[in-house]
Amino acid sequence: MGLTYKDSGVDKEAGYKQVKLIKDMLKSTYTSNVITDIGGFGGMFRSPQDEYEKPILVSGTDGVGTKLDLAFKADIHNTVGVDCVAMCVNDILCQGAKPLFFLDYIATGKLVPEKMAEVVSGVVDGCKQSGMALIGGETAEMPGIYQENHYDLAGFAVGMVDESKVITSDKVKVGDQLIGLKSSGVHSNGFSLVRKIIFDIQNKSLDEYIPELNQTLAENLLTPTQIYVQAVLPLIEKFDLHSISHITGGGIIENLPRALNEGQTAYWDLSNFEVPTIFKLLAKWGNIATREMFNTFNMGIGMILIVDKDDLEPIKEDLKARQIDCVHMGEVIAGEQEIELRQVEDCLKL
Repeated sequence: MGLTYKDSGVDKEAGYKQVKLIKDMLKSTYTSNVITDIGGFGGMFRSPQDEYEKPILVSGTDGVGTKLDLAFKADIHNTVGVDCVAMCVNDILCQGAKPLFFLDYIATGKLVPEKMAEVVSGVVDGCKQSGMALIGGETAEMPGIYQENHYDLAGFAVGMVDESKVITSDKVKVGDQLIGLKSSGVHSNGFSLVRKIIFDIQNKSLDEYIPELNQTLAENLLTPTQIYVQAVLPLIEKFDLHSISHITGGGIIENLPRALNEGQTAYWDLSNFEVPTIFKLLAKWGNIATREMFNTFNMGIGMILIVDKDDLEPIKEDLKARQIDCVHMGEVIAGEQEIELRQVEDCLKL
């Protein structure tokens, strides 16, 4: 018998098995606008543009980064899919977009159908949290490019917003207030530094129980990224949000300025905010300077809403009524300097 594709490391039968395992999961995300079933060359979605006066499409793409290394080591694969969706959908939410559909891309050294189905189950979970359909994707088996037990994961989200409701920084003015929506943990950024601290410096294991966290490291660090769609979309409908910042790589110091205008900066007063313990531990274990922490991690705030001062209390009350954790962080001020951190001296003390 001659050489086969399987002999080169690509198992088509494993791919067919994966499709069978995930087919019903994908269908569970479908909305009435999904036209095609799984297996077609392209996913088709009926545009809900009749619901908008001047519809604008908003797209975003992202991955999970080196957080995946923790999933490999802990052999936990059903959470990183949520991370993938969150990283994409939180970005398009910053423009005011309502999520419509999602596609994922997985590349792996050896396709293990059950493992890939676990990954997709997380993507499905994230899509359901976001109210959007998973209408397609690609799983590529790439022997010799990735290690057998490794994979990479990326996603692509598309949403829609009426042109009159597109959120930019145009309305932001000095005196606007900052409302922070709390994060679920480290989210999906800064994990190269996390890995350096816990594996290289501290020589810790992911299954180590950390009393200060009341969890193992794996349980804490693999907590999925918070998806803010259900928290923020109702606010977009009821209030005039001036700008939104998704706090990802670079922390508040790099991401908040993206939601401001030239000649504007802002301050964060930490006197009424308790930085989550995991960040305090990472700072201690790695001997990381305070500003470096705020320039790398979300530090407990995953999304920032910039609002008119007259809307501050009504928005806080709306969020509280829906049991959504938020904090009044500070305000927009005039200036060109970096984001100002106030009352920060003791914020990382355990």
